[in-house]
Amino acid sequence: MLPEIQQQRQAGAMPPIRLDGQVAIVTGAGGGLGRSHAIELARRGAKVVINDLGVARDGRTTVSSAAEDVVREIQAAGGVAVASVASVTDGAQVLRMVEETMDRWGRVDILVNNAGFLRDRSFSKMSLDDFEAILDVHLMGAVRCTKAVWDIMKGQAYGRIVMTTSSSGLYGNFGQANYGAAKMGLVGLMQTLAQEGLKYGVHVNCLAPSAATRMTEELFPEDELALLAPGGVTPGLVYLVSADAPTKTILCAGAGAFACSHVTLTEGIYAGSGPLAAETIALNAAALADRAGEVVPGTGFEQSKREILKAHAALQRTRTVA
Repeated sequence: MLPEIQQQRQAGAMPPIRLDGQVAIVTGAGGGLGRSHAIELARRGAKVVINDLGVARDGRTTVSSAAEDVVREIQAAGGVAVASVASVTDGAQVLRMVEETMDRWGRVDILVNNAGFLRDRSFSKMSLDDFEAILDVHLMGAVRCTKAVWDIMKGQAYGRIVMTTSSSGLYGNFGQANYGAAKMGLVGLMQTLAQEGLKYGVHVNCLAPSAATRMTEELFPEDELALLAPGGVTPGLVYLVSADAPTKTILCAGAGAFACSHVTLTEGIYAGSGPLAAETIALNAAALADRAGEVVPGTGFEQSKREILKAHAALQRTRTVA
């Protein structure tokens, strides 16, 4: 723990984050990260819908009554939770889950899109069915769940939505083209919804976890798995669903370490569109990649604005020389 953080806690500068009276839906909450998130949200006072099909690591077979098990665990600790076995790949089931939540508790304050499974193969060996299956659960599953709660959150002028992205999407990992595409798709979804939800008090963020779960147990040696317990990620999730949460943030988390990832834009160059423009780009490759002065655009339009400014400046220089 950093000394300054410790001092703030000792001085009472960081009141505990409480979620009393709030309602949370956590998908994929039957184990691993989702279970850890759900238990902690309940401990902090939220009523939690534990959504999980109990499927195997590859999503093909049902292996447990995972949702009910987590509900019992939360209830035994004095919390409030109900189970849902709605499939995030089925829009009608998702709508019923949300409707039942509204009938029971009258609101939805928090949505954690965490459901998913893996079908890792190199791209040459990966079938399109396996590619589409991963997109359907990770990306479209989050879309379906978010769409089902979006107008509810807008209507109550409050909402916190977290998309579970991944370093595989942000930076790439061998054998995970399907997973990486889905996870980076969630970043694009978050970037836009954060803008659309801002004036309604709906904050949307991404969490990029590194954790020892059923999905990752084969990827790390045992000593590293011990460090990567889900509990080292969940504090970041709690922050992202709190009243003081940011919006439009990609929070990376693992082993109790936290950092932000950004999609940036370098200063770049102006090469024009003439017959030697491509060669000019190649000649200035180092300048293109130079990260000095790079920015994080607030919206996609900022890229176009910067490009137009460069073109205007080049045109002005041409006129001045002439």
